[in-house]
Amino acid sequence: MYLSSFVHRDDLFDITERWLLGRLEPDDGMRITKILICDGFVLGQTLEAVANTLLKTVHGQPCQNERIQFKGQLRDAICRSGKDGNARSGELIRLYQSNPEFFYREAPINGTICLDNQKRLLGLYRIKRPRRIAEKANRYVANWIFRMVQEQAEEMAAERARKYNIHLEELITPKKLMDLEFISAEKDIAQRFRDNNIELDKSALRIHDVGGIKIVGNAEKLSLLEKDLSHHQKIRIIDRENFSGNYQATSLIIEVTWDRELVCRTYFDWRIWEKYLERGLSETELKRGLEPLLGRAKPTLKLELILCTFSDMVESELGNSLHEERIVAQRDNKVYKGYIPMNVEFLIEYLFAVGVSPHLHIDRLPIKLWGRYLPDTVIDHIRALYKMPDFELFC
Repeated sequence: MYLSSFVHRDDLFDITERWLLGRLEPDDGMRITKILICDGFVLGQTLEAVANTLLKTVHGQPCQNERIQFKGQLRDAICRSGKDGNARSGELIRLYQSNPEFFYREAPINGTICLDNQKRLLGLYRIKRPRRIAEKANRYVANWIFRMVQEQAEEMAAERARKYNIHLEELITPKKLMDLEFISAEKDIAQRFRDNNIELDKSALRIHDVGGIKIVGNAEKLSLLEKDLSHHQKIRIIDRENFSGNYQATSLIIEVTWDRELVCRTYFDWRIWEKYLERGLSETELKRGLEPLLGRAKPTLKLELILCTFSDMVESELGNSLHEERIVAQRDNKVYKGYIPMNVEFLIEYLFAVGVSPHLHIDRLPIKLWGRYLPDTVIDHIRALYKMPDFELFC
C-alpha cells in the first residue's frame, strides 16, 4: 500500500513491501510506531486546517467542530439539518428516525463533523480507520495480482495453442482446465513472493483517500469553490471524478502543502505527547516533539475532497447509496478472492496494530502471503500485542 495522505509514505511502503515478502527487520516495530504517531498527527492537523478554510469559503462563516466516533452521531446531525433537503430527504430522515439501529449507528468512524451556530451540518473530515485501509489494500492487491495471474494463465493457454499449431483464439479450453491453470498461476505468484522475486507496483497500490473531507453546500457554491481551488497557492487538484446514479457527488484528489511550523508548535502547545504514552515510547522521547520524527517527511500530502449537496449527503448516509452497503458491495464484488489478497489484509491490519500497541519489537511476522489463515489467527496475534488473555471455555 502506498498511502499518499502520509508524509512518510515512501518509508511505510518500503516496510510494507518487505513484510509482504516475509522480511522483518529488528527496528520495524519502532519505525512503524513513530510513523503512525507523526503522520497521524500531521494528517489530522492538516485535515482540520483545510476543512475550516474550505468551509469558510463556501459558507462565509467559521464552523464549530465536534469529534465523532460512531456513524449514528453523523446521522443525527443530518436529521437536525433536515429542513435543508428536499421531499425525498425528509422521507429518508423520517425512515431513519423510526428505526435508527437499522442504519449501522454503531459503525465506528474517526472523524469530525463541522456545524454552523444552529448545529446544522456543513461538512465533515475523517481519517480512514486501519481496518478499512487494510480492506482497501486487499482489493488493490487483488486487482493487481489478478492481472498477473490472468497474464500467466494466458501464457499457459498460448503454449497449448502453439503445441496444437493453432491460433490462441481458436483454442477451446474446458472450464476445468482453465480453473486448474488459474490455480497453478496463483501458486506461482505465491512462490515468487516467498522467493523475494516480485516487485510491488506502487502506482497500482496507491491509496489517496486515507484522509478525506466532505463539503456540503448548494451546487452553485460548490462550483465556485472548485474554481477557487484551481488557482490556490497551497492546494492543487490532481484528479477529478463525478459519481452518478445512486451515489452522486464530485470527488477531487487534492495535493496540500502542510504547515510544518504550525503542526510542530501545536504538538507542544496541546501536550499531544500525552496521547501517545501507551505506544511503547518513553515520555522523555515523546516530549522532544515532532521534529525528531520528521526526517524524510514529504512537504505535501494528498486528500480526497468530496463536494455534495445536502440531499445527496442524505442519500449517501440514509438512502439507496448507504455508505455501509457500498462497503459490503465492494467486499463482495472483488474480481479475485484468493488467499493471497486476504493475507495482505491480515498482514496490514497487524502492521497498524503493531504501530498503535505498547509493543515496539516483534520477533516474527505471523502472516505469510504464501500461507493460509483464518481471521482468528490475526485476531489472536493482535490480542497478544496488548497482553490480552485468550478466551477459553474449557482448560
